Amino acid sequence: MFLGEYKHNLDAKGRIAMPAKFRNKLGGTAIVTRGLDRCLFVFTAADWEALAQKLIALPLAQANSRAFTRLMLAGATEAELDGQGRILLPDHLRQYAGLKKEAIVAGLYNRVEIWDAAGWSVYKKKTESASDEIAEKLSELGI
Repeated sequence: MFLGEYKHNLDAKGRIAMPAKFRNKLGGTAIVTRGLDRCLFVFTAADWEALAQKLIALPLAQANSRAFTRLMLAGATEAELDGQGRILLPDHLRQYAGLKKEAIVAGLYNRVEIWDAAGWSVYKKKTESASDEIAEKLSELGI
């Protein structure tokens, strides 16, 4: 499982180091795609395959299904971890997430998210200030 929040810098080539704790779980290859809230999602190959199977099973006739499937699948890329545990983030994904130099790598159990550090800070403050509301809504779902 992926847990924790780590600050890393992108290098001039667009590579970012995965935290040492995440490297074994990712294996040699990670799948990186557009995430929600303007971040990137990073999956293991097995978790990606499970998600992709669910996405391709969505009804083609529904516009939202097509749009979400395109968001997740069309921009996805395989990223090999190099000898230093870095992955290369393609230009289109860096632009989507607004990644510049400083980034946050956050573990969310079955996936990793990569955020621009400034965007993460704004998102985190907003979410933390609404934590009571969020918790109340989630309690309606049985959580």
